[in-house]
Amino acid sequence: MDQQIIISQINTEHAAELSALAKNVYQQHYLHLWDIGGADWYMNEYAYPENVLQKELEDSNNIYCIAYHKNKAVGYLKIKIYATLKGFEQLNALEVERIYIDKTVTGKGIGKQLMQYVFDTAKQHKKDIVFLKAMDTSLDAIAFYGKLGFEFCEIFQLPMPAFKLMKKEFRGMVVLKKSIATETQNNTE
Repeated sequence: MDQQIIISQINTEHAAELSALAKNVYQQHYLHLWDIGGADWYMNEYAYPENVLQKELEDSNNIYCIAYHKNKAVGYLKIKIYATLKGFEQLNALEVERIYIDKTVTGKGIGKQLMQYVFDTAKQHKKDIVFLKAMDTSLDAIAFYGKLGFEFCEIFQLPMPAFKLMKKEFRGMVVLKKSIATETQNNTE
């Protein structure tokens, strides 16, 4: 792994940096999902405006981290510490709500390091499972999670009217889960 990667948990003082990073990385990966005006709405009004991120950073149920490579912010992670996975309500779950990485640093192990941070956090909070949602068209991401031991749970469509500006063919999502007991066993083998 690249030794020049640092993962730092952030707080409200980093809202502007997180907003800029999130918008930059989102534009690299996801502009094709939207009809005209959709990506602008999503980034600047719904998901990544500084005031929205400020509120999310204030919420003690959220953990945000930024990954730095050679002192440059190149990725980030959002974890929900207390989450419920449909069909597995009896299990103590942690959700990876967002994990995005700048295309310029793909293949440097940042995704694996961020996911290891997730697994470590899940163990610290005595979680049974970690789950996440991914676009059903993001085959590389789904394969990456599969290599980390995630298994398929369900599929669903992003709701209307909230995502009315998203192209219909990209509204499909998959839910993947991983047992933390499995993670512990894999690390001791």
